[in-house]
Amino acid sequence: MKIKILVTGGAGFIGSEVVKQLLERGYRVRVADDLSKKETKVPPDVEFLKVDLTDKKAALRAMDGVDYCIHLAAKIGGIGYFHKYPATILSENNKMYSAVFEAAVSEKIKRIIYLSSSMVFESTNIFPSKESDLSKIPPPVSAYGFSKLVGEWYCRAFHEQYGLNYTIVRPFNAYGINEAPGEEVGYAHVIPDLIKKILSGRYPLELLGDGKQTRCFTHVSDIARGIILAMESNKATGEDFNIGSEKEIKMIDLAKLLWEKCAIKRPFKVKYVRGFKYDIKKRVPSSKKARKILGWKVKNKLEDELGAVIDWIRSIM
Repeated sequence: MKIKILVTGGAGFIGSEVVKQLLERGYRVRVADDLSKKETKVPPDVEFLKVDLTDKKAALRAMDGVDYCIHLAAKIGGIGYFHKYPATILSENNKMYSAVFEAAVSEKIKRIIYLSSSMVFESTNIFPSKESDLSKIPPPVSAYGFSKLVGEWYCRAFHEQYGLNYTIVRPFNAYGINEAPGEEVGYAHVIPDLIKKILSGRYPLELLGDGKQTRCFTHVSDIARGIILAMESNKATGEDFNIGSEKEIKMIDLAKLLWEKCAIKRPFKVKYVRGFKYDIKKRVPSSKKARKILGWKVKNKLEDELGAVIDWIRSIM
């Protein structure tokens, strides 16, 4: 019988790509999602449950009869979102952790693959950031970053007490089609936010902060492949992995690149506006561990993929 995978949040941006790749690899897939974001849609060819995973009975129903759980469901958004809803993020994510992890123990699944975040490295000054650096740095200062770190503690605590096997995956700045820009600045991530502003004709282009912040962007298909490789590898049991491109880009250079790819006829011009309180200045992963243990590597270059993202956002505006 085919291995059955539960993907929580499987109708979301990263989740839908994970589901697509799982199906291509021949797995049976169950998706549990509350469809709370307007751009989410039920993936084809899966068993689908519309459930609130903060409810323990719903989590048990979702976990029934599966071999592995890829836990992606979370209260998540861009920098503006996690500044506006810190209590919601902490409260709802913790309820989900309790319900999902307890259900995983009850149903005796083989392993839970937990999607953490690069935001657990929010307070670091060590670059590139390695998995082992996490024990050397202060905890995150934002509610979102702290919430994702709490999920990592759930992994270890439920293993210690109940023997639940786990793997932790930390994606770094995912981008790609199917991530819609937010209604307000910062509600989605920076690439869809900037594309929306450029295509809407805002001039000069407003940029949060001083434009010198740096990120390393990783295509959603590369991240999904890393998640699945972590699930498939026995060597990944009890381990944590950074999944991210190591190529750094400044936000001012990203904005200019997007401007050029959007083929705007006006000269590139930006207006710097005050950023958010928790706007990280630099984030660079080391993905050496994922390359060595999982055989994972980046396949998609940012410059090659942005055109498709722009076309997709243009089509939904």
